[in-house]
Amino acid sequence: MSFAAPLFLLALLLVAAAAALYAWTERRRGTGREAFATPALMPSVAPRRVGWRRHVGPAVYLLAAAALVVALARPEHTVAVPVEQASVMLVTDRSGSMRATDVAPNRMEAAKRAAGEFLDDVPREIRVGALAFNHRVRLLASPTTDRARVRRVTNALTARGSTAAGDALDAALRSLRPQGAQPDQTPAAIVLLSDGETVRGQDPLPVAERAKELGVRIFTVAVGTDAGTLTSRNPDGTLKTENVPPDRDALRQIAEASGGTFSDAPSAAQLEAVYRDLGSKVSTQPGQEETTAAAVGLATVLLVLGAGLSLRLTGRIV
Repeated sequence: MSFAAPLFLLALLLVAAAAALYAWTERRRGTGREAFATPALMPSVAPRRVGWRRHVGPAVYLLAAAALVVALARPEHTVAVPVEQASVMLVTDRSGSMRATDVAPNRMEAAKRAAGEFLDDVPREIRVGALAFNHRVRLLASPTTDRARVRRVTNALTARGSTAAGDALDAALRSLRPQGAQPDQTPAAIVLLSDGETVRGQDPLPVAERAKELGVRIFTVAVGTDAGTLTSRNPDGTLKTENVPPDRDALRQIAEASGGTFSDAPSAAQLEAVYRDLGSKVSTQPGQEETTAAAVGLATVLLVLGAGLSLRLTGRIV
């Protein structure tokens, strides 16, 4: 526990002084009784009707005063709180290999469903944007708290074309960190979901390194299994089937270069679990939460309790 205004705790010295003054006064009162009459006459002259019970009320009052001092110091404790204005960019591969059916019903649909899980789990304060890519990059939605819009544009994706992950990451980074932005800006992260090797555009690794310099982590998710295949038609009309395993090594390198993490999600259920986990990783940070109200409440209860005990045990409030 820590305090937002710790100097007020010095007032506890006044509470301690009040306790010492009360103890001294009680000792003086006992001495005065002994001077007033001999010990043999004391029971009849000044009978002790309450004894130790008369100290209960003042003791509780002193505890209430201490609780009020603590409340003035504004106690707080560390909690995981949503990071306001933080941004996350969902970058989804929509190349032709995302039509593979090794993840039911196919990789593209599994990715959409997982993106929906992510949007459900990320706190409302977090701004989420969407970007899709094949050999071209499309910014679907700038970071926003409008979950319905992001969900709508993501659900409309179809798979075709080749893969340019480097260009996609560059576009996502420019959206999160405009030119000239400093690395100490609001928290930001990129979630890259892809299944294929980059065959077009720029190398994604230098982009990932630049993202780290700007304080943007990239979480990569590999979609699909090694058994994934894609059937397409040759120019002459014949069909061809080719193997399309996810490029896990490349995705792992991208994540590590940016300070993020890599996840392998070969099934729809695992993919959704990865997105749920990412929702907690990118959306909270340690923060301070005040417990002043609890301290004030405790002081109030102690004051009422002290008054009640004093009335019951001594017949008076003080």
